[in-house]
Amino acid sequence: MRRIIVRAALAAALTMGAAGTLAAVEKPTTVMHIINVRFKPDAKPEDVKKAIAGIETMANKYPGIKRVWLTPFNVQGGESKFTHVLVMEFESRDSLKKYAGSEAQKEWYKLWLNVRDLSNTHDVTN
Repeated sequence: MRRIIVRAALAAALTMGAAGTLAAVEKPTTVMHIINVRFKPDAKPEDVKKAIAGIETMANKYPGIKRVWLTPFNVQGGESKFTHVLVMEFESRDSLKKYAGSEAQKEWYKLWLNVRDLSNTHDVTN
């Protein structure tokens, strides 16, 4: 029993910050733009792949996007039967606002709208 208490105390000490308090979780100020999507039933798989790859291409052209996540591995599609979730991380709320209707978005939409059946987005920040 004494060993368990010593181990627990050691584990707690290792997670404490310099001031003796538990280290806080990081709360970045970037904005996550999360897209849930269901593709058209007749969309060709290669066209879907191009549309998803187009996010990365577009993100490299638009300076407000920091990171993208393009490979879903667990999607709870629910009644909407979404098959994919994709994420773009923007530097700020302002960069996301400027992205809407930008030339970069319009160019990507040429690929996206041809294969997208239904999508919804969620934006979150701290």
